[in-house]
Amino acid sequence: MESRIRILFLIAAIVSLSGCAATKSLFGFGGRDEPPPSAEPPGQVIDPQVERREIREPRIDRENWEIGAFGGVMSIEDFGTDAVYGVRLAYHLTEGFFVETTVGTARAGLSSFEVLSGGARLMSESERDFIYYNLNVGYNILPGEVFIGEGRAFNSSLYLIAGLGSTRFAGDDRFTVNVGLGYRFLITDSIALHVDFRDHLYDIDVIGEEKTAQNPEGHLGFTVFF
Repeated sequence: MESRIRILFLIAAIVSLSGCAATKSLFGFGGRDEPPPSAEPPGQVIDPQVERREIREPRIDRENWEIGAFGGVMSIEDFGTDAVYGVRLAYHLTEGFFVETTVGTARAGLSSFEVLSGGARLMSESERDFIYYNLNVGYNILPGEVFIGEGRAFNSSLYLIAGLGSTRFAGDDRFTVNVGLGYRFLITDSIALHVDFRDHLYDIDVIGEEKTAQNPEGHLGFTVFF
């Protein structure tokens, strides 16, 4: 009888141990910790195709000298409008400031008095030559770029300019003040196009009364950096 009871207890113990093991496996308790499968690195999703473009920066000479010529029209007060032409030489002190010297010449026509008088002349033919010499200071107020078409940019600058000088006209040298506005457009690394508007002011008394004459000028020019 005792042997039978022992067998029953042994069977119950085996069944209970088997049930505990199954329960632990079912709810994730116990058991060996297996390492997760190794993840393979994902492939590159985006393969950018960037096309590099070459950019040429202006290589203006480090000496910053600029020389050129210009031509345009000038209105000589009381003596009509005529062609003007001349030369300029500039030195760029900084990116903003530059100094410039200009020499220009034009020829005065007949005044209204000379036309109406029928033959009287206020000055000789040689005295009608209008020649000015100026030393100016300029400042680039709007440096920037101009885009023409696709992928082409040109350096440019709007500048103010003013200075002092002398004008030889009507047989005398006259102290002159000039002020103006200009636009510089770099066609290449060393060649620039200029469009300028300036006014030359001096005192004159050729027609009988002394006054301050204003002589506006507009010209187009080319310069070379060297």
